[in-house]
Amino acid sequence: MKSKLVIGNWKMNQSFEEAESLATAIQDEIAEIHLQTEVVICPPFPYLELITDLADEANFYAGAQNCSQFNNGAYTGEVSAEMLVSLGVEFCIVGHSERRKYFGETNAIIAEKVNRLMEHELIPVVCCGEQLEDRKAGNHFKVVETQIQESLFHLSKEEIEHVVIAYEPVWAIGTGETATPAQAEEMHRFIRTLIEKKYGTEIAFNTYIIYGGSCNAKNAMDLFSQENVDGGLIGGASLKAADFVQIIEAAETAVCEN
Repeated sequence: MKSKLVIGNWKMNQSFEEAESLATAIQDEIAEIHLQTEVVICPPFPYLELITDLADEANFYAGAQNCSQFNNGAYTGEVSAEMLVSLGVEFCIVGHSERRKYFGETNAIIAEKVNRLMEHELIPVVCCGEQLEDRKAGNHFKVVETQIQESLFHLSKEEIEHVVIAYEPVWAIGTGETATPAQAEEMHRFIRTLIEKKYGTEIAFNTYIIYGGSCNAKNAMDLFSQENVDGGLIGGASLKAADFVQIIEAAETAVCEN
């Protein structure tokens, strides 16, 4: 049984002092757990060095919330994959629905970001998911299939093995709404089938497909108990150490029960 993966996405939150306190609290709490679960913390860019320094002594990895599709150059405000590597970052979220919505990121841009991360041996956490109107119209599978095909299916078998896919129903992000465990399982199983058809059964099984969309301490166990839900991309609940650790504990329990 493979371990679960829990990623905390802090988004644009926390002062430096708050970030330091939060990261230290998480570090202290999970030090008491014999972790099988892989844990990643993705803070805002200014706090990455704080997290990478702590990660050296803690049971978690450092991740970034985004990267540029460009290698380097005159792109004011951008952060390259090479810069992330130089800080000791190991994971990077790309294609988050907020990046798509507010910054106009397309599947083609996300594919380029994945390429940059691959070139620097960073693990891309590639987000996909449908809007509420897509689900109501019955188009949710097609939307997710197109996102995955256009963002990832140019990769080789060797490359796709190093990708994490995060399914985030957009209608459940920051709204308090959550996909039911059955809805999450249905989409995760569909995504795994897409991977299997393209890359084979072994790669499909080994690919981490995690759930993002108002996953919290109360519903994590039900979600993580689903056969094809390999963990969670956690937003608001990752900003409270006790809640985030409870989610990690739910992941630990789900592995043991499965």
